[in-house]
Amino acid sequence: MQRAVLWLFQGLVLGGLMLPGGIVAAAACPQPQSDYERVYCEIIAGGGGGSLPSFEDFRRNSLQVQALLLKRPAARLGIDLAVPERATPVAAEPAPQPRSVEPVATADPQRLPEPQGMQGCSLQGEVIDCGHRRYRLATNQPNGELASGVLAESNRLGLVAFSGDSSNEAELRQYLSDAYDRYILKMLEIGLGGATMSFSEFYHNFQRHQARGVDYSERMEQTFQLLKEDKRTKVVPSRLTDRLPQSLTYCSGIGARVVVCDDVGTNWVFVTNS
Repeated sequence: MQRAVLWLFQGLVLGGLMLPGGIVAAAACPQPQSDYERVYCEIIAGGGGGSLPSFEDFRRNSLQVQALLLKRPAARLGIDLAVPERATPVAAEPAPQPRSVEPVATADPQRLPEPQGMQGCSLQGEVIDCGHRRYRLATNQPNGELASGVLAESNRLGLVAFSGDSSNEAELRQYLSDAYDRYILKMLEIGLGGATMSFSEFYHNFQRHQARGVDYSERMEQTFQLLKEDKRTKVVPSRLTDRLPQSLTYCSGIGARVVVCDDVGTNWVFVTNS
């Protein structure tokens, strides 16, 4: 079974603080509260958890990501794993909220209710139609369709380290917005427009790493390099889910060519060539 690229990216970026040799940073398995958590604990008990993040970090991921993380180790141990598009969560997912990042200690990242320059646009399945411009849903691209050299070691994500005052709302908002925009464009560049994390996930991961004294830009760079290495050798499905956004309410523009939408659980990137 081929290893989905999202396993590597989400497992390491969304919380996979993994020790050398693939040893899980926190092997303890508290009382599971969902089917996926029970399968996680079975895998750990069976000695097949070397590729999994800690239980605490596993729990932070969306249900779709949890299923992808478990799929390969569960198959190796002969554990049956249903991978529904939506499973019953341990706790209800927070409703998307309309973009303005509040102080780091207490607030969730938020999106503008309507992206600049998208007034009058309509969502039509895999297309956002703005009349003068049409944005199409980005999918994961075969390596043969990528620009020469994008998967080389020399191609870096290149996020700038945050050196400002995290209590300064405007400064933090500007940094996170710029860093996320670059992240999305680099994911498109290496053909993974269909496997991106949302701004909310990006924001919360920055918070968690900062609280632990980990340089988020360095951790993202390490993961980006591993991601390219994995993509060079593994088959990536063009789409990880058949779900589509239901509204433009929680969409944001990145420059003139890219629009990103998310409903907390799923992230979608739309691109125009015009």
